[in-house]
Amino acid sequence: MVKTATFEALLESVVEDGDGYLFTLEGKTYRIADRDEVRRIAESHGYILIY
Repeated sequence: MVKTATFEALLESVVEDGDGYLFTLEGKTYRIADRDEVRRIAESHGYILIY
C-alpha cells in the first residue's frame, strides 16, 4: 500500500509542548525539537510526502 500525505497536513498534527513539540502519527507519539523532523518520521512510516 502506498501512503501519501501533504507536509502541511502533517504539520497540523504538531502540538507545541513547552520544551518542543509533540507529533502523533499512526497512534505513535514523538517528542520533537523542530517541526522539520515530521518529514523524517513520516518517511520512516513509509509515507511519500507531497509539498
